[in-house]
Order: sequence, then C-alpha cells, then structure tokens
Amino acid sequence: MDRERRIAHLDMDAFFASVELLRYPMLKGQAVVVGGRSTKAPFQDESGQWHYAKLKEYVGRGVVTTSTYEARALGVFSGMGLMQSAKLAPDAILLPADFEAYRHYSRQFKTAVKAIAPLIEDRGIDEIYIDLTDVEHESREIAVLLKRAVYQATGLTCSIAVAPNKLLAKIGSDLDKPDGLTILTMEDVPSRIWPLSVGKINGIGPKATLKLKEHGVETIGQLAQQSREFLVQLFGTSTGDWMYRVSRGQDDRPIVTHSDPKSVSRETTFARDLDVRADKKQLSEILEDLCFKLSNDLKRKGVVSRTIGVKVKFADFKVITRDISVDEAIQDPVQLRRAARECLRRIEWSARIRLLGIRAGNLSRVEEIMHQPRQLSLWG
Repeated sequence: MDRERRIAHLDMDAFFASVELLRYPMLKGQAVVVGGRSTKAPFQDESGQWHYAKLKEYVGRGVVTTSTYEARALGVFSGMGLMQSAKLAPDAILLPADFEAYRHYSRQFKTAVKAIAPLIEDRGIDEIYIDLTDVEHESREIAVLLKRAVYQATGLTCSIAVAPNKLLAKIGSDLDKPDGLTILTMEDVPSRIWPLSVGKINGIGPKATLKLKEHGVETIGQLAQQSREFLVQLFGTSTGDWMYRVSRGQDDRPIVTHSDPKSVSRETTFARDLDVRADKKQLSEILEDLCFKLSNDLKRKGVVSRTIGVKVKFADFKVITRDISVDEAIQDPVQLRRAARECLRRIEWSARIRLLGIRAGNLSRVEEIMHQPRQLSLWG
C-alpha cells in the first residue's frame, strides 16, 4: 500500500536580515533594512561605540533586499525603493548586503536538512521543498527535528509546513511566521486555506488578483466556488483549469531533486546614469567585475557556456539585449569579457545607461566538454 504523500516547505525567516543580526546581535528587536550598493558598513569608533547608517541618510536608486519583521511592521518590504522606504521608517538601521555570507548560510541549512531528509528541491537561497513521504517520523516530530537541525547549524530560525502537496506546504509555511510550524491536511483546506486572499497562491499575481476582484472573487474560498468554465473563459484553458484545481488544494507536482540551469546571469543598477564615453573607465571596471562574478557562478555550478549575452537599460528605461555564440564553451572571466564586448559593439548608444548585465546561456556540464580553452586577450 502506497504511503500518503507528505511534502514540507521550509522557509528561512527574514533570511538576509537574520544573517546580518548574527553579526550585529545588538540590533535584534530593531527595525533593520538590508540593501543599497553604496550603503556604508557599520563601524566602531575608538571608544568601542558602534555607528550605523540610517535609512533616512540614503541617497540613490537602491532597493530593499530584505527587512526585519520590525521594519515590515512599519511598511518596509523587499523590492521597495530605499528612498521611498525612508519615508515610512526614517530611523531604521540600513546595512549593506553580503551575498557571500548569505550563500554560506544557505549551504549550511540545506546540508543540515539533507542529513535528515535527503530528497529536497532547491527553490532559492532561503527556501526548499522536502519529500517526507518515506521518512520514519510523524509529521510534527520530523518538522521539529528539521527546525532544530537548521538552528544548530546556522543559529537561524525557519518556518516549516508539512502538507499533502507543494501548494499547501508553500502556503502553510507563511501562516505562522516567524519560527512557525504548521501541519495541514486536505480536511484543513476549507477552514485554513479558503479564508486567505487569492494572492496567497503562488502563481496568482497582482494582475490576476485584480481581475478576480473585479468579479467579486477575493478569497481562495470564493475562487473555489467558481466553475471551471467561468475561470477558463476569464483566463484561458491552462490557467483557468489550474486555478480551479489549486483553489481546492489540489497539486500533483513532484519534488524535483536535480535540474540543470538554463542560464546564469549577473547585472547591476548604477547609483547614477553613466555615459558610455565620459564614464568609459567606470563602465569597463563594472563589466570586468560582472564577468568575474559570472565566471565564479559558472565554476560553482560546474557548467560552461556557448552563448553569451548582454543587457543594457537606458535612462529612459528602454532595454536592449544582444547575444553571441562562441566556438568553444567558456567560463573564464577573460573569455566572458571578450564575448560581452562583442555584444556591446552591436548596440547603438543613444542615451545614458542605468543598468548593465551579462548572461551565459546554452550551458553544458564541464565533464561533458573535454577541451583546453584558448587564452584570449582581455582587449580582443
């Protein structure tokens, strides 16, 4: 007899901010915001007094990477402009992002989980799905074990939900944050899922939420009351049928334990618009830095690329992309830079630039490509 399917979703609590609080524990309980390329790091003066940047002091185009729950209570959430956020929480502490540290703690918590339940689907730096179907513990017991293992490995808390499928586990992990533990069954759907906003379903975005609201549908329960035909007429066959099923808590997606990346990219938004001629030296340094970081990403993933592309966003928000295929698969920063420069030569420069990005596509695993890369000049 097949076991009843058990899927967990584990989500680290305010992950980036929590990692920063390990470094600056004196800031616990305060409104703290992480983000901004030009944000100054905290420092101690000669007397040992700590000094921190305040959100109201920030000037630039940076966005909030994450915020503590205290900052969220003031209306500051990830993705918001820092200067806009300063109007809501001017005295919030502003810290620079340290993605190397976040990746370190990400690897630590995932390793701790795998030691207990090895079948995981990596969904990003701070969240995973876990297949617990064949784990010899009841749901609450295994959830407690996982939370304890994550805390012992990282000093950080997480929220976890165990449910019959990925859909309900994802929703459930957000029901009792932070440090939450939620168990859901199909019998819980009417009482615990249907009262929630339709936007709580991963995949129903702002546009779909607004469209449903225009038809009097605001909660998942109200969505479940709609006929399949109505939803198909409103959103098309694929999306309409999907909404009909997920509103009833139905989801048969498997746990995907391995997937090869289709592309890897790096990009940066400048603190001020840059001119392709007047700021040539700075743009050259930024391109070199992006290529170096992209090269490290490719090496860490064990892949090489045959298609290199660039992305440029101008001051008027017009976006142009160009790509080029290379004869030999590459991952070396010098080779990446040469290919990127070839792409940039095909762009007509008509305005100042606000963003530059580089992408590596058409990827293959290193072990599949047996060749000796040619040494190329940095300047071609």
